[in-house]
Amino acid sequence: MKTPPGTGSSTAGPLPRTVHAGYALGSLATGAFGTVPGLLLLPYLTDTLGVAAGLAALLVLLPKAWDVLVNPVAGRISDRTRSRWGARRPYLLVAGLALAVLFAAIFAAPFGHGAGAAAYVALAFLATATAFAFFQVPYVAMPAELTDDYAERTRLMTWRIAVLALTILVSGAIAPLVVTAGGDGLAGHRWLGVFVAALIALGAVGAFVGTRSAPSGTVGGSEPTLRAQLAVAGANRPFRALLICFVVQSAGVATILAGVNYFAGQILRGEKSGPTLLFACFVGPALLVMPIWSRVGARLGKRTGLVAASLFFGAGAFVLVAAPVLPSVAVYLVVALIGVGYAGQQVFAFAMLPDCIAYDTARTGRRQAGVFTGLWTAGETLGLALGPGIYGLVLQLSGYVSSDTGTAAAQSDGARLGVLLGFTVLPALLITPPILLLRRYTLTPAALAAATSAPTPDGPVDHGVVVGDESR
Repeated sequence: MKTPPGTGSSTAGPLPRTVHAGYALGSLATGAFGTVPGLLLLPYLTDTLGVAAGLAALLVLLPKAWDVLVNPVAGRISDRTRSRWGARRPYLLVAGLALAVLFAAIFAAPFGHGAGAAAYVALAFLATATAFAFFQVPYVAMPAELTDDYAERTRLMTWRIAVLALTILVSGAIAPLVVTAGGDGLAGHRWLGVFVAALIALGAVGAFVGTRSAPSGTVGGSEPTLRAQLAVAGANRPFRALLICFVVQSAGVATILAGVNYFAGQILRGEKSGPTLLFACFVGPALLVMPIWSRVGARLGKRTGLVAASLFFGAGAFVLVAAPVLPSVAVYLVVALIGVGYAGQQVFAFAMLPDCIAYDTARTGRRQAGVFTGLWTAGETLGLALGPGIYGLVLQLSGYVSSDTGTAAAQSDGARLGVLLGFTVLPALLITPPILLLRRYTLTPAALAAATSAPTPDGPVDHGVVVGDESR
C-alpha cells in the first residue's frame, strides 16, 4: 500500500542522485534572494534613489527583520499541511513563484527618487520577504525528513551548497553587469529585477519537480503556540549553540555582500567589472573546495570543520584590511581565501541542523522539523538583514554622501575608511568569536545513535547529558 505523502518514513540509505540534484535546485531561489538584495539594494538606495545611508540601512533591515516573526509561523503551518504533494512541496511551488514576481517588483521603481521611492521599496521588500519565508522554511525542513542517515545529510547539503555557491556567482557577479547592460540607473535595475526573478522561478519549479520521487518522511504535529515552539527549541542545547553561532556569522557574511560595490569602487578604484571580479574570486574557489570540506567533515567531524572554515574566513577578512596598499592580484587572492572559508561554513552549518532535528525527534518522540527550521531561517534572515543595516550605519557615521544619479558621489577619506573597515574588520569580528559557542554542540554519529536507541521521554525535556565530542 502506498504511504500517503507527508506521513511516510525517511530512508536510511543513500538518496537517488535525482533527488540530490532536484533538492539542490531550490538554492537558485534562496541564493538569489539571499545575495542580490544584500549586494545591490543598499547601493541602489544610496546611489540611484538618493536615500541617505542611515535611512537606507533601516529600509534594508526592517523588512527582513519582519521575517523573524513570520518564519516560525511558516514552520508551524507547513508542519500541519497535508496534501497529495506532501507537507513541504506545495510551498516550494506556490511561495516560490510568488517570490519571483514580488522580487521583480522591488526594482520596478514607479517613483524616481525621494520619500515615495523609499516607501515603495520598503513595502515591496516586505512582501517579498514574507513570500521567501514560506518558501525557505519548508525547503530547509525537508532534509531531516528525506533521510535518517547522518552522512547522507552531509552529502545532500554538499549538493545544495554547491548550487548555492554557483547561484551566488551567477546572481552576484552577473547582476551588476545586467544593471550596466540595461543602461544603469532605474532602467538597469528594472532589468536586474527581471533577471533575478527568472532565476528564482527556475529554482522553485526545479525543486518542486526534482523532489517528486523523494521519500516524504514523517511530519509530526507542531506545538500549538509560538511560545511553546521556542520552548521546544530552547530545550535542545546543541541547536541553541549552533543557531546563535550561525546568526552572528550570517551577519558577518552579509556585511561582506553589502560592501562589495562600495569596496570595489572606493578602495580598489575598479572599473564597473570590479564587483564581478570580486564575486568570481569569492565563489569560484568555493565550488572547487566543496568536496574537500565534505572529506574534512567525514574525517574530523562537522563541528571541527565549521571551526576551521570560520577561521579561514576570519583570517582572510583581517588580512584584507591592508587592501589599499596591496596589489590588486593579492586582494583577489585574499578574497578567494575568504570564499574557501565561506563554503565550509555553509556546508557544515546546514549539515548540522538536520542532526539537531533528528536528535530532538529521538529525544522527544515528535518530529517537528518545521519548528526548528522556522526558527533557523528566522535567525538567518535576521543575520542577513543586520549585515547591510550595520554596514549602512558605518557608512552614515563615516560621512558617506548619497547620490540620485546612478553613480556614486566623490567621498572623503573618512568615508572611504568606513567602507574599508566595514568590509574587513567588521565581518572578521562577526565570524570568528562565535565559534566559541560550539563547545556546547556535542552531536556525533554515535551520540545520535545512542539517542535513537534510548527510551523516548513523554515530552521535550532535556536531560542535560553531554552526548559526545564532535571533534573526535
